[in-house]
Amino acid sequence: MPPAWFGFHRFLLRLSNHPRWGRRRPQAPLLWLLLLGWPAWVQPATFKVGVMGPWTCDPIFAQALPEVAAQLAVGRLNRDPTMNQGYWFDYVLLNEECQTSQVLVALVNAERYASGFVGPLNPGACGAAGPLGRAWNKPVFSWACLNGDAEVERWGTFARPLPQASSVLYAVLKFFCWAHVAVVTSRQDLWVEVGQGLASSLREFGLPVGVVTTMEPGADGARNALRKVQRADNVRVVVMCMHSVLLGGEEQRLLLEKAEDLRMTDGTFVFIPYDALMYSLPYRRTPYPVLGNNTKLRLAYDAVLTVTIDSPERGFREAFQDTHNLPSLPLTPLPLCPQVHPLFGTIYNSIYYLAKAVERTRQASRWVMGSSIAEHARDFQLDGFCQPLAADEDGDPMVSYIILDTDGKGNRLWPTYSVATGPEGLRYVGHAIHWPHSASPSTDSSCWFDPTSICSGGERSLSGHLSSGLPILIVGGTILAYYIRRRILHAQLMKGPNKIILTMDDLTFIHTQSSNKVRGRAGGQRMVGGSPTGAKEGDWVWLKKFPGEKHTEIKPATKTSFCKLRDLRHENVNLFLGFFYDCGVFAIVSEHCSRGSLEDLIRNEDMKLDWMFKSSLLIDLIKGMKYLHHRDVVHGRLKSRNCVVDGRFVLKVTDHGYNELLEAQKIPHDPPRPEERFWTAPELLRDPTLERKGTFRGDIYSISIIMQEVICRSAPYCMLDMPADGTGGGTVPPSPPAPASLLCQCPSLPTCSPLTA
Repeated sequence: MPPAWFGFHRFLLRLSNHPRWGRRRPQAPLLWLLLLGWPAWVQPATFKVGVMGPWTCDPIFAQALPEVAAQLAVGRLNRDPTMNQGYWFDYVLLNEECQTSQVLVALVNAERYASGFVGPLNPGACGAAGPLGRAWNKPVFSWACLNGDAEVERWGTFARPLPQASSVLYAVLKFFCWAHVAVVTSRQDLWVEVGQGLASSLREFGLPVGVVTTMEPGADGARNALRKVQRADNVRVVVMCMHSVLLGGEEQRLLLEKAEDLRMTDGTFVFIPYDALMYSLPYRRTPYPVLGNNTKLRLAYDAVLTVTIDSPERGFREAFQDTHNLPSLPLTPLPLCPQVHPLFGTIYNSIYYLAKAVERTRQASRWVMGSSIAEHARDFQLDGFCQPLAADEDGDPMVSYIILDTDGKGNRLWPTYSVATGPEGLRYVGHAIHWPHSASPSTDSSCWFDPTSICSGGERSLSGHLSSGLPILIVGGTILAYYIRRRILHAQLMKGPNKIILTMDDLTFIHTQSSNKVRGRAGGQRMVGGSPTGAKEGDWVWLKKFPGEKHTEIKPATKTSFCKLRDLRHENVNLFLGFFYDCGVFAIVSEHCSRGSLEDLIRNEDMKLDWMFKSSLLIDLIKGMKYLHHRDVVHGRLKSRNCVVDGRFVLKVTDHGYNELLEAQKIPHDPPRPEERFWTAPELLRDPTLERKGTFRGDIYSISIIMQEVICRSAPYCMLDMPADGTGGGTVPPSPPAPASLLCQCPSLPTCSPLTA
């Protein structure tokens, strides 16, 4: 138990670390007098590390023994003479709930528990953890976040103790020239967020991630997820975002066994488990009984390549076995080594990584706070739990990875290639990859991995190959390529799994009054006009009908515009599935969101909207609009009823591109009703032509009106009737801390400017 003066040291640490300390000038002389007069024999102040993770709700992650890992790390730190000169290290476990919304609530309350944080483990919480760490000026070190480097730099107090998982995966895909990727996740919120974040990150690398699907429980759920992968074009790699079957992951076992039944493990696809990128999976002299006792799984696992952190000298099992006799561990008996999850080593390494940055900050005579710690998390080396760790001069972690494969017969994994995220790439280490039936997946064009090239369907532009040819050959080749492209595009629009022109044969409509299925062209025409809900391949869809009674054809410009809109894929943008054209009816077919619109949610008095819920909705809105604006898509019709909420309470922007399609199809556009123009910027109201097209600045104005609706939970411009103090007769609660910082994300939009009404 620490002595009584330890509490005073904690007070000094808290005071010196506080981001607003500099504003309290009168306390500075007193603090320096206390420090100068304090006895030299007193131990240093405490730096408490908060270890965040789903330690109570996820039984597999609980096997990582986070408390034992943290106790071992701080015990060694406090005995290390190179690390204990400035601070005495301690730890506290901070539990993450398995629901993303509950994780955000826990994050807000985490500030008072720790001086710095290792985590969170849920990538969906990183968008809140980064800004909160900046606001608290406390370091946040997480290996699970998939946010881009530019966003991480804006946070200022964030660092990665491991390389970004998507960059490691990208290095593997680049080496084998596999560009087309599918992502399959288990249904837990954490893994759904992992899958969405991974898909977004790989798309930022330029790869076409066409399928991101969640596997429902049971064998039927695995079959349905794999059928979606089979229907997609040219998929080479299936990334499995779920617990590894080698460590008890039941979902991955079902998925791989069903893939074997569907003959997807014959070399057509390669399966990569995502979770192994987060830890060092043992492989030296380590048999896995789950492969030896299940013939179907062993055959399916021949199509799996496992990318994991390498332990070149001694494996995780040996390193953990050596900890049993250490005095720093608790007196309670430790479990057997095979029962411990290798994430144990990652937790240990992350705490050591954070402590190293803290000590380097102290040695540089800087205030030990979040921004300075993140700044000094660079240019050092340390011995991790079972492998060396390092950070280069730019602050990028340097960790060795290895690709493991089976031999098709046994129950062990063998090293095949070492992986580096830098220019070194992959290096052969002695064992050849055992491809099923000696057949590996087909390769894609290398232009997908060339940042200077633009790939269209996997081929470089024809003009680039003919630039040195004769002018007549260039013109003739261009005309021929244009003709072929138009024919192929037309065929893709009308046929195949990716067609976008849908008819009555593709959709089933539900009569809202009788609840009976209606088929046939006459009934279908009536239902499209009367009910906007239908079903496509078993999934609910929403139809938005174009104005007008009869439409005779789809113009080429409309097809081109819709193809562009269909390729927009983001978790906060409602996905366009197709273009319904039958019986003279035009309609956009998009995903159906069961919670209705944001306007419905605001007006539903039975729905409780606390500040964290409101913040989550508004952050989703900003992310969706940021994605659209970065792809030069102007919404032009943004309002609360054009924001829909799905079953997981994730907000998605919809109705984008509708004005563009009206223009392309040459459909007359009636002026909007006055009550629909509350969200329209004043400069657009004065120019009907500009109002129809919309502008980026006009979208920002609409966002601000929606923010007012959500925060006040009332109609637009409700604050005009409030007094200047904003009390509104005592009915409006005070402004929350979280939404006030939301507009700080606004300058990342390309054309954002201060709002003027």
